[in-house]
Amino acid sequence: MAAVKIACLALCIILVAAPASEAAIGCGQVVGSLSQCLNYLRGGATAVPPACCSGVRSLNSMATTRADRQVVCNCLKSAASSVPASGLSKAAGIPGKCGVSIPYKISPSIDCSK
Repeated sequence: MAAVKIACLALCIILVAAPASEAAIGCGQVVGSLSQCLNYLRGGATAVPPACCSGVRSLNSMATTRADRQVVCNCLKSAASSVPASGLSKAAGIPGKCGVSIPYKISPSIDCSK
């Protein structure tokens, strides 16, 4: 009986860990890295805060695999849908203002599969 419980536990651990091995980044990390950008996006700051740029650069350096970049893209796409229209152009410009190059424009219509 104990062997069956151990086997079930091992199977559960494998199933839980499998998706995490595809992408090492989660939306929580994306949101945490970019949280310092919110005031700028909402119009509370006229320039991109240094802490925002630090988060953008950190996130960019963490997204090393295709799976990581797709997770980040999907998280940004989801977050962009909650940004006011006036903040979308600001959001799209943040990477460039922070010296980071990304191959897509941050918007609610990003195709993250490519």
